[in-house]
Amino acid sequence: MRPGEGLDALMSPRSIAIIGASQEATKIGGRPVDLLRRHGYAGRIYPVNPKAAMVQGLQAYGSVAEVPEAPDLAIIAVDAERAGEAVEQCAARGVRSVVVFSSGFAELGEQGRTMQERLRVAARSSGMRLLGPNCLGAVSVAEKSIATFSIVLEHGMPAAGSLGIVSQSGNLGSYTMRLASERGVGVSRFITTGNECDIDIADGIAWMARDPATKVILCCLEACRDAGRLISALEEARDAGKPVIAMKIGTSAAGQAAAASHTGAMAGSDAVFDALFARCGAVRVRSIDELIDLGHAASILLPDRLPKGPGIAILTASGGFGVLLADAAQSVGLTLPELGEETQRKILELVPFASARNPVDATAQMSSRPDLLEKIMTAVVADERVDTVILPLPFSLHLPRLRSIYMETLRNMRAQFPARPIVLCVDGPDDALTELHALGFPTIASFDGCCATVAALVRLQAAAQRPQDKPEAVVRAAPLAADAFRHELGAKRALADAGVPVLPERLVHDADAAIRAAGEIGYPVVLKIASPDLPHKTEVGGVVVGVGSEAEVRRAYAQMRDRVATRAPHATIDGVIVAPMAKGVAELILGSRIDPVFGPVVMVGLGGIFAEILQDSAVQMAPVSETQAMAMLRSLKAFAVLDGARGRPRADLEAAARAVAALSRFAAAHAETIAEIDVNPLLLRASGEGAVALDALLIPRGGPPVRGH
Repeated sequence: MRPGEGLDALMSPRSIAIIGASQEATKIGGRPVDLLRRHGYAGRIYPVNPKAAMVQGLQAYGSVAEVPEAPDLAIIAVDAERAGEAVEQCAARGVRSVVVFSSGFAELGEQGRTMQERLRVAARSSGMRLLGPNCLGAVSVAEKSIATFSIVLEHGMPAAGSLGIVSQSGNLGSYTMRLASERGVGVSRFITTGNECDIDIADGIAWMARDPATKVILCCLEACRDAGRLISALEEARDAGKPVIAMKIGTSAAGQAAAASHTGAMAGSDAVFDALFARCGAVRVRSIDELIDLGHAASILLPDRLPKGPGIAILTASGGFGVLLADAAQSVGLTLPELGEETQRKILELVPFASARNPVDATAQMSSRPDLLEKIMTAVVADERVDTVILPLPFSLHLPRLRSIYMETLRNMRAQFPARPIVLCVDGPDDALTELHALGFPTIASFDGCCATVAALVRLQAAAQRPQDKPEAVVRAAPLAADAFRHELGAKRALADAGVPVLPERLVHDADAAIRAAGEIGYPVVLKIASPDLPHKTEVGGVVVGVGSEAEVRRAYAQMRDRVATRAPHATIDGVIVAPMAKGVAELILGSRIDPVFGPVVMVGLGGIFAEILQDSAVQMAPVSETQAMAMLRSLKAFAVLDGARGRPRADLEAAARAVAALSRFAAAHAETIAEIDVNPLLLRASGEGAVALDALLIPRGGPPVRGH
């Protein structure tokens, strides 16, 4: 089923039955009845309780079969042992959607999984959509449709607005809704998916992408059960112009300990989530505060006031505040371009002792004279060198005199510059903040939070404008010959057939053959032991570089065989590989692994200490196009090293991107048989001179574990 289908009855029901309805409004079965009545739900409410004629002043029914109509939505608030029967009765009655509050299912083990499967079968066989079990339900704010027992609604409903919330965790989603409400941010929809027996996080995102009431989607994600559905939903939201702001929790290293290659250890699942969000146009945040701040700002600035770039201007009455904001801005990648000469001239004409470059310190004159404030702000906001203006007003709105000055000026700014993004670093009375939000000004209390939010808004805008470059479809390939997994020679042959460049090499079995091979290849050469038992040859002295003559070949061959025999006496030796001694300007490590959720993923990082110790690597789901591969390279912290920084020769980045893309296609085509691929290093020559894989390792699925590097 396409993500998001069939949720209309859940989110906009005309009638709701509560199975397990209680007289007591504090009980789980009583809260929905109480909340629906208290907050003014206009649809029909049917309490189901076989032991009561009336529930909270409403006629009760002995079973859902006795309800006068098939309700659009049924809430199941009975214990787990009775939930299966209740869901089956709803399916038989023609109920279109159910929410199962009950816990005690798959989260408790095998017996619970069996009980949960009964729910899933009943829903799927009837076409009814099921939310939960073990969930906190759903809310549509404008419709006052409340299918939750969350205590957040006991003291009031959030204001109706354009912020949708979809969360796997009930309490986390509920807390997010509460914080949004406290910030004065209007909420459109709220969905918590719990165990995701049927409706999952992708359903919630996709339905909100089609929902006219929702402009921004906040997503609280713990895990992904179906990568294809999540990708589809995120892409639908992106294409609909509905930003998804995702807080992914649980940065587990599961699977990394068993990884057999460098690549496997560094391409962990959390890095793949980062890549997924970036590819699908979502922006990831790391805390609830960031989630709320960014959701609030995006809902106010969309659709046409998002920053077009990272350049900000800071306008302040305090030099100290300006420095603090400048530091915070630069730490999150924002820039402070110097203002234009005309802008600076206007500021200095008004306040000769101001600092007019950026940050603009207009001194206390700015807040003491309203005429100066408006003229200075007009000059700064009009400067096309900046994309966003940040105005810190830490205490001003709490003082009636200053509040009137700033509010009047900001009203005039919005009238004069309707499309310019202006973000206020301010706290103040609720009514003042509400007016500012209505005028189109996001308000964020902290300096760091303000700058982090603006930086994230820049990423949202970039994601919305990024052209979608999809790699070509991959056809599953036939299994490789066993030699491809035996050692590097076979691995590189298989990769070469897929488009990853390699060097001409020879496998020899004695010193005389090694000398002949070296003469054909050309000195200097490299000698490497070839063994299915020694994928990491340097550990046993199985590599000799820079061999420059026949005599050196003979000596190096004998000494290397002796070292390996001593250090790995039981290793099977297939021979010695003779290869050219290649030189370049930089080294990369690249490869792939099978992620348990997302399938084949490709990783690239700078070689040596950079990728592993400094954690400087980029990950993407395979396959990637050459354009996407180049974007991965550019995302590396040490990209400047590859790009010719400080007089270094520029590496052949185009060749590197071709190699990454080729390896990614190979990994995707062989995903059913290859667990990991490791190319370490990929040697980059100077620009225009190509790249070449010097060593490679292929690990089959279900193959024996290999000792780490």
